[in-house]
This record gives sequence, structure tokens and C-alpha cells, in this order.
Amino acid sequence: MTKLQPHERIFVALDTTDLTKALDLANALSGHVGGIKLGKEFFTACGPEGVQAVTNCGMLVFLDLKFHDIPNTVAAAIRASLLFSPYMVNVHACGGEMMMRAAAQSAGEAGQDRPLVLGVTVLTSMDESDLKGTGIESSVSDQVLRLASLSQFSGLDGVVCSAREVEDLREHLGESFKLVVPGIRPEWAQSNDQKRIVTPAAAVAIGADYLVIGRPITQSNNPVEAADKIAAEIAAGV
Repeated sequence: MTKLQPHERIFVALDTTDLTKALDLANALSGHVGGIKLGKEFFTACGPEGVQAVTNCGMLVFLDLKFHDIPNTVAAAIRASLLFSPYMVNVHACGGEMMMRAAAQSAGEAGQDRPLVLGVTVLTSMDESDLKGTGIESSVSDQVLRLASLSQFSGLDGVVCSAREVEDLREHLGESFKLVVPGIRPEWAQSNDQKRIVTPAAAVAIGADYLVIGRPITQSNNPVEAADKIAAEIAAGV
């Protein structure tokens, strides 16, 4: 497998309801980042047509809709997403083995063009007190490892996790299991609502494959300059 260049590791989160703004950013950032992440806010406002429009910009797309339902429904949703040729899609790992296996099987229908299917472990906005509020007494790290192991066992390609769990997951799940890390903030950016954050360079240095970065780039006065600065920091750190 070809080694990823620093900028290719960056997926920019376009958390906006404005399709024109999203397309302007996607076009401007082409060649400066690896791809674009489109989540619930964008999808709810802009729909499948919006996803297709961003895809038509020539950028790799991480379709971040976090499917969580009965296996047949999730399988059908993954199958429908193949129309956009996404690079990555995700499901909530707490949906269980059968749901994740159904998702992986549907993704496989795309053959060589199949998207990576990722399991969402513990949201980066959550800490241990938040977990306890949902009835889970495990530590965040234990719960992440439990769900990541189940994701791998169920045939998924990787997981979405905090950078703070990357080293532990690498040790237990191997080098080929993809680790996609949100909650990334350069030292010069505000942390906003993310509780478990690490800088881009540190995340890659400890084994993250892809980084999801939003506001430090999208809310910058010069998004291209911000993306290039992060890529340079990654290169220097590695």
C-alpha cells in the first residue's frame, strides 16, 4: 500500500447547511487535503443531491451518517450510499455484530470500489462521566477497545476513535485496521466542544491513519493556508 502523504490524511468536516459554501470550500481545498467529511447537518439540509455535488468536485468523501438500526435497514442504507461512491462510511459499533456484518456485506457489493466501513466507538465529546450517565461503568479506553475489537471481529475496516485511544488500538488490533480520528485541533486552534483532543502531528505520530478536522480549517480566514499549515505540521512531526 502506498504511504499516505501528510495532506492526504486530512478530511475536512463541512458541517454546514449551505451547499454553495460547501462546494466553494471543496473546490478550494482540492489537492490540499485528502477528502471531505459530510455529516448529518449537511445531509439533512442538502440531501443526496448535495453529497453528489461535493463528490463531483473530485474529492474523496467520508459519509459520516453513523447508521444505527436493525441489520436489514443499515444494510439498505449502506447499499443506497454506494450511489455516491463514498470513500468511507460509518455505523455505530454499539449496534452489534449482526448489524456491522450486514453493513460490511452491503459495502462489498461495490466490488473493488467498496467504501471503507468504520465503526463509531465513543464520541469524542464524551468522557467517563458521560458514559456513566448512559449506564456504562467502563472507562472510556476500555469501552473503545471493546467496541473496536467487536468492529474488527464483525468485518469492518476500522473505527472512528479519539487520538487518545490510538496507541492501545494499534497494539491490540494491528497495523492494517484503519483508525480515523476526529476531535483534532492544532495548538493554535480553540478546542470548542471536543473533550478528548490531540494535535494533528501527535495523532499521526502515534498511528492515526486519517484525521477529521473542521473549524480550524473551515472557519479560518484562509482555509487553504490553514490546511497547508496542518499538513506541514504533520510532516514535521512524523
